[in-house]
Amino acid sequence: MAKTRESMPRLRILLGAAVALGPGKAALLEAVEEAGSISGAARAMGMSYRRAWTLIEAMNLDFKKPLVQTSAGGSGGGGARVTDSGRDALRRYRAMEEKASAAVKKEITAFADLLNDPPE
Repeated sequence: MAKTRESMPRLRILLGAAVALGPGKAALLEAVEEAGSISGAARAMGMSYRRAWTLIEAMNLDFKKPLVQTSAGGSGGGGARVTDSGRDALRRYRAMEEKASAAVKKEITAFADLLNDPPE
């Protein structure tokens, strides 16, 4: 019996050789929005704080306006928030992702039919 497999393209928006936004960075932005901090987002995604910070720093440098704004820790604790520019970039990325997926749905299904069933 054929097993179903989820098939969807993975969209990466390149800026020169660097990925300005892709699935991982988009998920990180969503995790920061949810957690309210880089450390919380990193924990939720199973990545190191350093890796999350590096990705956020890269996004903030790649875009005209920062996508994530941080506040220093202290007695009240620090935090991070996705800026309006970050939400706009994420919204546009998700819209492009949906359009790309819809545009190649038939081709992906036909391609998946060429593959062996995934192991149990």
